[in-house]
Amino acid sequence: MTPPSVAPSFRSFTLALIQMGHIGANKADNLRHARELILRAAAAEGRTKKPDLVVIPECFNSPYGHVHFPVYAEKIGYLNGKPYDTAASESESVKMLSAAAKESGVWLIGGSIPEREDGGNVYNTATVYNPKGELVAIHRKVHLFDIDIPNKIKFKESETLTAGGKLTSFDTEFARIGLGICYDIRFPELAMISARQGCHVLVYPGAFNMTTGPLHWELLQRARAVDNQVFMSMCSPARDLTAGYHAWGHSMAVDPMGGILAEAGDAEEIIYADIDPQVLQDARAGIPVTTQRRFDVYPDIAKV
Repeated sequence: MTPPSVAPSFRSFTLALIQMGHIGANKADNLRHARELILRAAAAEGRTKKPDLVVIPECFNSPYGHVHFPVYAEKIGYLNGKPYDTAASESESVKMLSAAAKESGVWLIGGSIPEREDGGNVYNTATVYNPKGELVAIHRKVHLFDIDIPNKIKFKESETLTAGGKLTSFDTEFARIGLGICYDIRFPELAMISARQGCHVLVYPGAFNMTTGPLHWELLQRARAVDNQVFMSMCSPARDLTAGYHAWGHSMAVDPMGGILAEAGDAEEIIYADIDPQVLQDARAGIPVTTQRRFDVYPDIAKV
């Protein structure tokens, strides 16, 4: 999605991250559990304010693994800039997420699901819903998770997935939000361009593992937040050592100075973070890198 030239005013809001557990082979059970957690997060029992934006993890409707993606893939058929008829959607996940967003009255980033295109390509796709339940944006994972760390982990999403080809952001009444998925965070260009296009907050559903999680999960989020002086957040599945893929967990929200606003453990949990625009404004005023860049020395990658 190409954002309009003027971003909305950045206002205080509350973010909820659902570190969902019990993701198994039964898709219907996964969808039912996700819905329950979305409604629970939105209710914000024991808190004085309900969240404005709720996020669920990457690949929440299926086990995580390249062999599973084609089996659980659903047709979405969203076209950027055109109204989407949720009632006529072929995607049961989209229908559930739309209904949950509408029922709870929140913005919802629906983690990601495997998406099958008419041509047969399968993508790792995040979907976004407004409080009316309307599907307003999708992001197809741009950088596929193909790694091989000897004696640690080997994984190759490209065996069954196709990479997306566009950056994505969406506007709410409280912020412009940039989207990525998991491995996208390792490529700073994505975050840089999103920030220079006016994004105040970056949200990347993700599922780091027990090797890359301890190494880089927190480091990368704090780096992207500080580099771009934006809020950064990633939402992980809970850790399940009986599953084929062991997620790191530790869903997190980070402020523009690199401070950790909220962090989950490794079990199923809902965490909340209050996003204060003054922190962003103070960071950019005190350390004004946004006005000190030397595009006479190096190119502005947002315009390359």
